[in-house]
Amino acid sequence: MVQSTPAHAGSDHAAPIMLPRTSESEALKRIRHTFSHVMAMAVQKLFPQAQVTIGPWIDYGFYYDFDNPEPFTAEDLKAIKKEMVKIIHQSLPVIPETVTRSEAQRRIEALGEPYKLEILADLKEPITLYHLGDQWWDLCAGPHVANTSDLNAKAFDLESVAGAYWRGDEKRAQLQRIYGTAWETPEQLQEHQRRQEERKRRDHRKLGKELGLFIFADVVGPGLPLWTPKGTVLRSTLESFLRDEQSKRGYLGVVTPHIARVDLFKTSGHWQNYRQDMFPLMADNEADRLAEEGFVMKPMNCPFHIQIYKSELRSYRELPLRLAEFGTVYRYEQSGELGGLTRVRGFTVDDSHLFVRPDQLDDEFLKVVDLILSVFRSLTLKNFKARLSFRDPESTKYIGSDAVWETSQGALRRAVQTLGMEYFEAPGEAAFYGPKLDFIFRDALDREWQLGTVQVDYNLPERFDLEYVAEDGSRQRPVMIHRAPFGSLERLIGILIEEFAGDFPLWLAPVQMRVLPVTADQLEFAQQVGDRCLAAGVRVEVDSSGDRLGKMVRNAEKARIPVMAVVGAKEVETTSLNIRTRRQGELGALPVAEVIDRLSLALANRDDF
Repeated sequence: MVQSTPAHAGSDHAAPIMLPRTSESEALKRIRHTFSHVMAMAVQKLFPQAQVTIGPWIDYGFYYDFDNPEPFTAEDLKAIKKEMVKIIHQSLPVIPETVTRSEAQRRIEALGEPYKLEILADLKEPITLYHLGDQWWDLCAGPHVANTSDLNAKAFDLESVAGAYWRGDEKRAQLQRIYGTAWETPEQLQEHQRRQEERKRRDHRKLGKELGLFIFADVVGPGLPLWTPKGTVLRSTLESFLRDEQSKRGYLGVVTPHIARVDLFKTSGHWQNYRQDMFPLMADNEADRLAEEGFVMKPMNCPFHIQIYKSELRSYRELPLRLAEFGTVYRYEQSGELGGLTRVRGFTVDDSHLFVRPDQLDDEFLKVVDLILSVFRSLTLKNFKARLSFRDPESTKYIGSDAVWETSQGALRRAVQTLGMEYFEAPGEAAFYGPKLDFIFRDALDREWQLGTVQVDYNLPERFDLEYVAEDGSRQRPVMIHRAPFGSLERLIGILIEEFAGDFPLWLAPVQMRVLPVTADQLEFAQQVGDRCLAAGVRVEVDSSGDRLGKMVRNAEKARIPVMAVVGAKEVETTSLNIRTRRQGELGALPVAEVIDRLSLALANRDDF
C-alpha cells in the first residue's frame, strides 16, 4: 500500500513529507535503535540507580523500559534529552562484540543488572553486545549506525513516560517506559509533531466525552464502556445498517448467552489455547474450581452458534446456513493494555458463522468478502489492505492436521487472487483453529487497525462432530466460515470518531438536525418542525435554551450537528427554515416540507443534505 501524507499546513504547493515506519526504512531502523541505546546511556548517567531492561524500535520511534526508584518527570525528560545531545556530539563509535554466554553473564553480574540476566537466559549463542565507545554497552543484535555523530541531534525528541510491566506480566515489577521519536531530518520531526497534535485533536476518548457518546466509570471497571443515549444511537445505526445488508444476503439472526459451562470451551479448544485471555472460572466451590467445573464468560461466539447448528440434523439442501449475532464477548486484557474503545474488556462483535458444504466454500467465501467491501464503501473506509493470517508451521499452538491447514489456506489464497486484491501473507497470525483473511485499515492518523475478518475452519466442525445429510444419504462434515465485517463494534466506533474527527456523515450522526428558534416566540413552531422530522425518521433536536442565536449556532457547531435550521418570525410566516450545513454552509430559506424530503432522500442514500 502506498503511503502518502498531507503537506505542511499553509504550504499548499509543498511536496508531502514522507514519514515511513521503522520497518519500511533500514536507515531509520538503525537510527532509532541507536537512539534507544543513547537514551539508556543518558538515563544511567543521570540516574545511576536505574536498571535497563529492553529498548526496541517501534513504528515511529523507540522506547526503553527502566526500573528506577523514583518516577521520571517532565523535567527529567528534558535533562535526559540534553544529555543525549552531549553523547551524540561526543562522536562515540558504536562497536559490536561477540562473546560467550559465560562471559556475558560475568559482565552483567559485575554491573548488577538482574533484568539483563533474564534476557540473557533466553538468548541463543553467539551473544552480541553493542558498545557506545568505552562508556556503555548492552545486549543487542543490532542494527545500529556506526557512530553517534551519524545521529541528527535536531531530529529527535522524548515524548512521554508510561508504566509497563516487566515482560508484560502484571504480577512482575512495574517499570517506567520512556518513549522517543527519531528521524533523519528536522523537517520529518516537525511533521511528526504536527501529526501528533492532530492525533490529540481527533482522540476518540476526548471527542467521545465532548460529544457525549460514551463514558468509563471507575466503579464499573476499566475497559468496560458505558454508552450514553447519543452513543447508543450511533451503535444502533451501525447495527441496523449491517442487519439490513445481511438480511439481503440470507443471514439469520440469533441470540446467545454471555456465559457458558467451561466444558463448551474445552471442546472448542479455547480453554486450552486461549485461557490466559479469558476471565477466571466461576465455580460453586473450591473442589469444582480445582476440577475446572463451572462457568466462564464467553471470549467467542462460535461455540454457541455451533450448538444451534447441531440442535437438529441438517440436510445438504439447508446449506449454506448463515447465523449472525451482535454478540458481546469478554477478554481479560491487562489494565496497562487498555485504551479507550480500541482495547476493551467487553466488546460486541458483528459475528456470523456460516456452515457450508465443501463445494460451496469458495463461492460463499467470495460473497462474504463482497459484503465486507460493501460495508467499507458505505463507511467510506478506503485505505486498507488484505492480510492472509496463516499458521506458523513451527508453532505448536494450532489444532488440526497439516492437510486441513493447507486446504484452508489455499481457499483464502484463491479468494484474494480471484478478487485481484492487494494482499500479503503473515505466518503466525492465524487463529489457533484456522487461517484468516484480515482487513488492515490505515486511518486518518496513519495508524493501522484490523477491522473485518474472515476465517475458514475445518477444525471446529471436527471437534464438535458436526454433520449434514448429503444428497446420497451419507453423513458429511460441513466447513465453517467465521466472519465479522466490523470486527469489534467498539473499536470501529473509536476509529470512525477519529477518522471523521467526530464530524460524522449525516446518516451516522446521532443528531442529524438542530432547530434554532431566534426567540421564544418561535419555539412552538420549532417544536412542531421537530415533531414532523421525528415522524419522518430524522433525528432532530430543538434548542430551547433561550440563548442568543450566535451562541446556539456555536453550540451546534461544537456538537458537530450536520444540519442547522434557524427559525425566525419570517420563517414562521412562510413555513420555512433557514438552513445551514457543516458541509455546504448557508443554503438559505427552504420550505419545511422540502427540507424534510431532502433529509429523507439523503438518509436513504447515505448522502449529504
